[in-house]
Amino acid sequence: MPASFEPLYVPPNPEPDENIRHSLFGEILDWMLAPLLLLWPMSIAITYLVAKSIANQPFDDALEDRVTVLGQQIRTVDGKTVGQLRTAGRDILRADDVDSVYYLLAGPDGEHLDGDRDLPRPRANRAGEPARSGTVEFRNDTIHGTPIRVAYAYVNLDPLHERTASPTQTPPLALVQVAETLDKRAHLANEIIKGVILPQFIILPVILALVWFALSRGLSPLAELQQRIRARPQDDLSPIDPRQVPEEISPLVGSFNDMLERLGKTVEMQKRFIADAAHQMKTPLAGMRMQSELALREVDPAEIHRSLEQLAKSSESATRLINQLLALARAENQPQAGLAFDEIDLATVARETVQDWVQASFAHQIDLGFEPPANDDERVTIAGQPLMLREMLSNLIDNALRYTPPGGSVTVRVRSSGEHALLEVEDTGPGIAPTERLHVFERFYRILGSNTQGSGLGLAIVREIAQQHGADIDIFNNPRSVSPRFPGSLFRLTFPPPVGQPDHAD
Repeated sequence: MPASFEPLYVPPNPEPDENIRHSLFGEILDWMLAPLLLLWPMSIAITYLVAKSIANQPFDDALEDRVTVLGQQIRTVDGKTVGQLRTAGRDILRADDVDSVYYLLAGPDGEHLDGDRDLPRPRANRAGEPARSGTVEFRNDTIHGTPIRVAYAYVNLDPLHERTASPTQTPPLALVQVAETLDKRAHLANEIIKGVILPQFIILPVILALVWFALSRGLSPLAELQQRIRARPQDDLSPIDPRQVPEEISPLVGSFNDMLERLGKTVEMQKRFIADAAHQMKTPLAGMRMQSELALREVDPAEIHRSLEQLAKSSESATRLINQLLALARAENQPQAGLAFDEIDLATVARETVQDWVQASFAHQIDLGFEPPANDDERVTIAGQPLMLREMLSNLIDNALRYTPPGGSVTVRVRSSGEHALLEVEDTGPGIAPTERLHVFERFYRILGSNTQGSGLGLAIVREIAQQHGADIDIFNNPRSVSPRFPGSLFRLTFPPPVGQPDHAD
């Protein structure tokens, strides 16, 4: 197996972008206060409109009463329309504010009877409709450039006209108008607004304080959860009890527990790797130390040379062990390493790997061969990582060469079965008993009675890499072996079809 001390891949840890950090408290506060601050001016505007409506109603009622009283002052005397207020009645009409109240009495022909001549008269009815008597109506108008509110009504001077005249004849109608400026109405509306708005200036800070307090109380479970996590020992990766947090935080706690579980598995793998490495390195290091001490005590050059040879073998064994431990760590951390799977030709990877082991097969006096797919133009493609696949196949070939006696053969074969790709490594060694086939993939597991030197990690590496590629591993006796003593072994890996390619085998 070629020496390789490649470092484990560590995914980059980008610096957090400070520009995307935000406060959950501030965001919730913004979403609560922004509508409140937007609705507040709208409520003021609506309140002002309602206040104006409330202020208009009593003044309109007062105007209506005045029009009714004035209408009773108009009568017909000797065929002549008479309607003039006495000084006392005029004083009563303008008792509130002499300058803000206006009135006008006009006869059926529009003649001025009494009151302010400058007070605008009603416009003609639309569509030529006749004026209706007895109904008080309102309009907004101006006098001398000042806005006023006008109440007016038509008084029927001949009550018997409706029974004696034809429908086409219009009864004699006198006009009664009372108007007033809008100062008192505006003053009352402003007083109402002040009575409503001023308390709001007191209530609004109270609302803000209550919202602030409610948010602080609502987010306090997050602060408590933070304190509990910080108070944990560094090696405590136990899950957090979701019953101790509000229901809304339970999904976050569940995700955090999943992360703790994955982190615990990673830490456990690292601890196991360190423990395995420390345990397995004791033997070769102890042998190297013993051989070096013997070489230092020897004076015979031949003995020194023999000790140095043993020291070299121990060094080679330690190097192989370290390489396999690193390969196993790479295989176990492959999902975390983020290595991308590409669509590759399995036959090409297998052929190149076999070529790397040709010289080693000569040293073992074993015939190492490669059988490509039956059809030379056929491509057996899988989704995988070439480096990891070569590592896996190298361990299978190394295992076969170590257990196959000199003069035997090892064959690597690539073929397809339906939509699945098959990779087979076949040898003529002693084989593996059915009861041992489930255990040979365990770390440092050695079959009893086997005198072959090895670390016991090769097949564990094969299993890890196969699992990362979704491949199934099966062990059989070599169907081509003819020796009862050496039934041989056949390792078969079945790969799923690449993503996007249908699996007809299912």
